[in-house]
Amino acid sequence: MSNVNSIVGQHLPATYFSEYQGLRDQLVGLLADDDLGLRLGSATLSLGELCREIGEIEGAYVESFRTFRLDFGYHSPDPQVERSVVALASWYAALDRDLMEALEGLSEEDIAGRRIVRGDFEVDDFSPLPAVQLDIYKEALLIFYGKASVYLRAMGKTFPRRWQEWIG
Repeated sequence: MSNVNSIVGQHLPATYFSEYQGLRDQLVGLLADDDLGLRLGSATLSLGELCREIGEIEGAYVESFRTFRLDFGYHSPDPQVERSVVALASWYAALDRDLMEALEGLSEEDIAGRRIVRGDFEVDDFSPLPAVQLDIYKEALLIFYGKASVYLRAMGKTFPRRWQEWIG
């Protein structure tokens, strides 16, 4: 068995990361293909587009752990992730595997001292260490869940218990 780095062995469990990530699976479990087309108004994304967006954000974060640069230029090559719950769930699972692989590939030297350059902030010195970068991704998940909750309420969906407890 290989050595587990401090992010995988300590940071993820201490910050309940898998529980936060698991909320997305609960969301997908509530949805049917037709639900993904829901728009709440003419200027809003469809629920499928919103789900694609958080996947693309995860993809950008995965690459940031590999390259130490955050670039939000990643886009899903599969348009079905906006229309098919099965395609969306499969894509999310692949992204989650890629994220774990990228995190497992970090050395303790990377974790302690290598910063991730973020071009999305105007603050010149905002280049977080990997653990903070992971926490920022978790914040993106929470923002997504808040948005998705509005769609779920509009559809009259019943929230799973954990979703109710963690998101409201």
